[in-house]
Amino acid sequence: MTTHQPPQTIRANGIAICYEIFGNDNAEPLLLIMGLGAQMIHWDDAFCEQLAAHGFRVIRFDNRDIGKSSHLTGGKRLTPLELLKLRFLRIPVAATYKLIDMAKDTVGLMDALGIKSAHLVGASMGGMIAQEVTLSFPERVRSLTSIMSTTGNPRVPPPTREASAMLMAPPPRSKEEFIVRFGETWKVLRAGSFPEEEALDPDRAERVFARGLNPAGVGRQLRAVLASGSRKERLHGVKTPTLVIHGTVDPLRPEGGKDTAESIPGAKLLMIDGMGHALPMRFWPEIIRAIDKHAHGAAAQAA
Repeated sequence: MTTHQPPQTIRANGIAICYEIFGNDNAEPLLLIMGLGAQMIHWDDAFCEQLAAHGFRVIRFDNRDIGKSSHLTGGKRLTPLELLKLRFLRIPVAATYKLIDMAKDTVGLMDALGIKSAHLVGASMGGMIAQEVTLSFPERVRSLTSIMSTTGNPRVPPPTREASAMLMAPPPRSKEEFIVRFGETWKVLRAGSFPEEEALDPDRAERVFARGLNPAGVGRQLRAVLASGSRKERLHGVKTPTLVIHGTVDPLRPEGGKDTAESIPGAKLLMIDGMGHALPMRFWPEIIRAIDKHAHGAAAQAA
């Protein structure tokens, strides 16, 4: 039976970060970093418990501007015109903070918890943050797992029109509207038929809503991603053992994962057939097995 510490808040990098720990204190530390606008509970409780059962001290946390971590201020809602200027004229998007600041939040949380180095697992924007930690603070990273993420390389195809429209949609105005939108959003992101997930979506939406929404914060996170540019060239210098996991039907494009794996020397690429931009339960065994093998393998090599 693995231990579980309920959510707590700690000061790190000048902000409050809400985190939660699954697993034993002496197990291999593994940080889970979530994606754009996604609270830490998008790393499902059972997913965290299963990882902990494989001998990890699993730490999930709310990124800045989401959930129970600090909500910042400033910045305006991103406009389609700004996106066009970025894409075609390379005019940078203004941002209140960048991915490097979110990487420093991650390292600050590790400092506050007394963790010298850890295995990093990041999904989507979380993968970008994990890449940035690996690039800027390599001594803090035992292994890197980048899931459904990308390098920031502008040559990687943009998301599908449906996924882009969803990212740019105005925020819901009521709880009822949020619950409906939550289900619609994840249906697009999963890119397939997942009735077992759809059955759980209303309860998941209720839980997310209860922890608090921050639409302006999601906008600032999106600006952080777009303002941080490409990591592709810098990734050529990564020496950290790296695993890249991506779904073959990701509406935010499988090419992002392929570009990540091609950019990092020695990276292993696992393409999961039928997986979109989500972590449905039916794919957990394969994902957890891959993370377990990769992280424990890296730990054994370093010993």
